[in-house]
Amino acid sequence: MTAPADVTAALQSKFPQVTPRPSGDHPAVNVPLSEVIAALKYLRDEFAYDMLIDVTAVDWGVDASPRFSVIWHLLSTTHHNYMRLAADCASGTEPVAPTATGLWPAADWHERETYDLLGVKFEGHPDPRRILMWDGYPYHPLRKDFPLAGIEVPLHDPEVAALTGASGKPAPM
Repeated sequence: MTAPADVTAALQSKFPQVTPRPSGDHPAVNVPLSEVIAALKYLRDEFAYDMLIDVTAVDWGVDASPRFSVIWHLLSTTHHNYMRLAADCASGTEPVAPTATGLWPAADWHERETYDLLGVKFEGHPDPRRILMWDGYPYHPLRKDFPLAGIEVPLHDPEVAALTGASGKPAPM
């Protein structure tokens, strides 16, 4: 059985820019965005991290630099170990990260959800449509600058608009 510390050391040896990331539960590392797919593939092929558990992102706030980090959670079903990789998106632009769908087809919906809610675009994604909000919805509701009360927008479906009184709020009963 490969110990998580050994996996982290091997990852740092192969990718010298990888640095430890503070974590209260599982081993975690920061990986340069340009090396993240190679690092994910290395963990999958060499250390049996065969399951992608989640892909998500963090919006650190409009004044943070970088503002967005993408997070990948992996599981080795052989060794029963978890690993977390984080990569910062370039500052001053809309967040972009490479897709992991070529390594794990399950990345498809995770990446679509991350785009939908936080606006991170995954380059090379085979189906980048929104998954929760409707096509044409102009916002990303989990961004720090999205108001807690939401933003009223016209509903895209006339039938739904009729049920809600056309304002986006539930019609009185």
